[in-house]
Amino acid sequence: MRAKLEVLALVLGFIGLFGTVATTAMPMWRVSAFIGANLIVMEELWEGLWMNCWSQADIKLQCKVYDSMLILPPELQAARGLMCVSIVLVVISLCVTGCGTQRSNCCGDNIKSKNITLVFGGSLYLLSCLTTLIPVSWVGHTVIRKFYNPLVMDAEKRELGPALFIGWATCGILLITGIIILFSYSKRRSQEAEPYADAYLMALGDARKEGSVYLERTPSSFHKHQEYV
Repeated sequence: MRAKLEVLALVLGFIGLFGTVATTAMPMWRVSAFIGANLIVMEELWEGLWMNCWSQADIKLQCKVYDSMLILPPELQAARGLMCVSIVLVVISLCVTGCGTQRSNCCGDNIKSKNITLVFGGSLYLLSCLTTLIPVSWVGHTVIRKFYNPLVMDAEKRELGPALFIGWATCGILLITGIIILFSYSKRRSQEAEPYADAYLMALGDARKEGSVYLERTPSSFHKHQEYV
């Protein structure tokens, strides 16, 4: 059962890695909002972390990389760094978790070292979930706040892009992966203590045997007198 959970965690980890990379690379973090007097529905603007794109009637797509990072709003600047950190953390988590699985040859038969490696990988998954959730939620909050701000013109308002929804789904997958790994660690930890408890009881029994005094049975003198009566 524990081996199946570890395999499931590895599969979910790969899915989380693909989701994190896709969220970082996709240019659809913020898309055009067709509201009010903004009736130009043939063209759609996509804004991402690295570039913005113009889509014309789903036929022609033009993208341009940002000339400078300083022209980006603060939430996109922070999202760049945090999403790159998330990708690195997920890659490290996959490697560490793979080394800590039961079927891995890493650490040999040292169960304690494998358990430490496994819990470290699970903690990294939870940290990568946090570093993915912060930028995605920050950008989403900014988009919603500006959308309902009456002082912002309709042409400048944006809607939530598909990349944000993929990012939130990826956060859920990374969170589930970390929980599964920590749950597997708790099961292995409880079973790791059982051999030590058995060995302690055996050693305690041997010590009692060594400390005991053997008394040889000797015939009673009273019994000898009774034999002659």
